[in-house]
Amino acid sequence: MGILEGKKALITGIANEKSIAYGIAKAFYREGAELAFTYANEKLKSRVKEIALEFGSELVFECDVSKDEHIKSLAQEIGSAWGSLDILVHSIAFAPREEFKGGVIDTSREGFKIAMDISVYSLIALTRELLPLMEGRNGSIITLTYYGAEKVVPHYNVMGIAKAALESTVRYLAYDIAKYGHRINAISAGPVKTLAAYSITGFHLLMEHTTKVNPFGRAITIEDVGDTAVFLCSDWARAITGEVIHVDNGYHIMGVFGREEDIKKEVFGE
Repeated sequence: MGILEGKKALITGIANEKSIAYGIAKAFYREGAELAFTYANEKLKSRVKEIALEFGSELVFECDVSKDEHIKSLAQEIGSAWGSLDILVHSIAFAPREEFKGGVIDTSREGFKIAMDISVYSLIALTRELLPLMEGRNGSIITLTYYGAEKVVPHYNVMGIAKAALESTVRYLAYDIAKYGHRINAISAGPVKTLAAYSITGFHLLMEHTTKVNPFGRAITIEDVGDTAVFLCSDWARAITGEVIHVDNGYHIMGVFGREEDIKKEVFGE
């Protein structure tokens, strides 16, 4: 029996089998959760439906989070299908591709608005509309963030600002929803080769650097994130809320040089 047996989870943000949200869905399914999914537009509909079937689900709903009516409709559809909800996975972030090409100083007003709306406000809106379905169920919400919220990652630009706002939003929402018995946390995942990641200029160099510098000397996987999500959404994490949990093989603890063996090789030629 899995530790999420009997729980109902809504997964947002799956684009394909390389998505972090896919890794979370896979881990949830393994641990016994029932799953429902959203897709943002018709282009993604068939792909998400195929993934849903892989996890034994036919519950796939359209939800463009830039539209309030879509979010309200989603809550109604989940209510009709399940009557309740235990877990919300918010794996949604977006900024126009051109916002990653220069620096933050080149950010357009419209690009800033889009990034904050899709990547941050959507968490508030989804939480508000879905909260009634969690009544009496000690609900859990998780969202995905990144180290670029804490430190400068060249070309991550406005998304770094959005992720910083997202992490602050997690803390404020944690305070708001605790009175209802619910929790919310963020997972700060290391770089993963997702569809969205390739919008970032020089992403391959970022992957190479973080893999080289982190203490384990290896990249993270979507399975690493999925297993952490299972823990955070289980009763084992019942006293954890408002946190940002790093799943990056320890990259965030390191200084500029990285691992000892690399320092010896590059600095001392050993």
